[in-house]
Amino acid sequence: MASSVDTYIESHQDRFLEELKSFLAIPSVSTLPQHKPDIERASAFVAERLRAAGIENVERIPTDGHPLVYGEWMKAPGKPTVLCYGHYDVQPPDPLEEWVSPPFEPLIRNGNIYARGAADDKGQMYIHVKAAETLLAAQGRLPVNVKFLIEGEEEVGGKAVDRYVAEHPTKLQSDVALVSDTEMFAPGLPTLCVGLRGLVYTEVVATGAAQDLHSGIFGGAAPNPLLGLARILSQLISPDYRIQVPGFYDDVEAPSPEEKASWARLPFDENEFLREKVGSTALVGEEGFAVLERLWVRPTLEVHGIVGGFMGEGAKTVIPAKASAKVSMRLVPRQDPQEILAAFQKEVKRLTPRGLRVEVKTLSTAEPVLMSPSHPSIQAAARALSDTFRQPTVYVRGGGSIPIVARIQESLGIPVALMGFGLPDDRLHSPNEKFHLPNFFAGIRAVTRFWENLAEGR
Repeated sequence: MASSVDTYIESHQDRFLEELKSFLAIPSVSTLPQHKPDIERASAFVAERLRAAGIENVERIPTDGHPLVYGEWMKAPGKPTVLCYGHYDVQPPDPLEEWVSPPFEPLIRNGNIYARGAADDKGQMYIHVKAAETLLAAQGRLPVNVKFLIEGEEEVGGKAVDRYVAEHPTKLQSDVALVSDTEMFAPGLPTLCVGLRGLVYTEVVATGAAQDLHSGIFGGAAPNPLLGLARILSQLISPDYRIQVPGFYDDVEAPSPEEKASWARLPFDENEFLREKVGSTALVGEEGFAVLERLWVRPTLEVHGIVGGFMGEGAKTVIPAKASAKVSMRLVPRQDPQEILAAFQKEVKRLTPRGLRVEVKTLSTAEPVLMSPSHPSIQAAARALSDTFRQPTVYVRGGGSIPIVARIQESLGIPVALMGFGLPDDRLHSPNEKFHLPNFFAGIRAVTRFWENLAEGR
């Protein structure tokens, strides 16, 4: 016999879907100034839908950047409080020519909804809103107290929400945070992410002469920033993919044997990963570590781009005055971003060739995080997922970074349930991003069960 929650979700599926389409149609691209009016529309949409769901004290909070949206329902005395986080901003949709359907004209194909932001994070964040509406409409109340904090700058660093959480710990104080901005390990396999890598993102700028120089007149005497930068970068990581920054691995902690054993049981095919996800001729990385270990619990150093000199049509024989490279390092639990940054800057300085001036600019940092799978709140989330998808929940770690998770842990001192409903092929940040609609509706059921489990202490 269907519960009142299931009945409500089933009878309102079409409306939920139309609302999601309207949300996805707003091009709330936070990285581009011309989309500021769309950011305002998206934040207003979130506030309006929270009020319509029955959430109280909803407000749009101005910041130096894009607005935060806050709301709460605090009528469950003696019960836990859940802080629901999400973001309404999205990545730019380029390249547009690779989209099968326009990125801001949501279209359903093969059980998926295609649009920019479908999985990252509008579709997943909207699950929380619809879970609250469902319980309030079907049962007249929520089993727990709930606070919503939705931001519009996640795709550009999240500085406003980071500052707000740090400055308002009393207002936001909760027992657990719920974040749905991750993915299931495989279709139909309930998944909880219990760890994320941290991040140090830098720009390394090398300067030589005061201006570009003619390579025929000055070549052989003037320093070349492009060559110098290439020499620095080539010495930061060895041919066997060991990072050469002194002290880099000092605080790296190995996963437990039990955690490694559980990953070995996951449905992961290395050849399929190479063929379907990477598309190169071979996988690379530190020897002695399985692929999932390299992705989840080993630190990395990557070069994302190098610019400098002349790259136009034809020939222009100059020695460039300046060159730069974007370099990031993914960190694992116990590695401190500021300590790693200092060690990196020191090593870059040591490697700098004569005649060049090199500066390391910090673009962003994020702390690595790790949650205990045995924490009661994490166990409540795992049971909710298992009940919804009818098989045991698996625990994984994520290779990426969600800076707000570390901020919540640090400022509020609470665990974070990373309860994601995306799939590995959702093409986040890429053309043809999608969200599997059965996961959208299953997610609503899972979140309501999570709140019920918390209220009942199970």
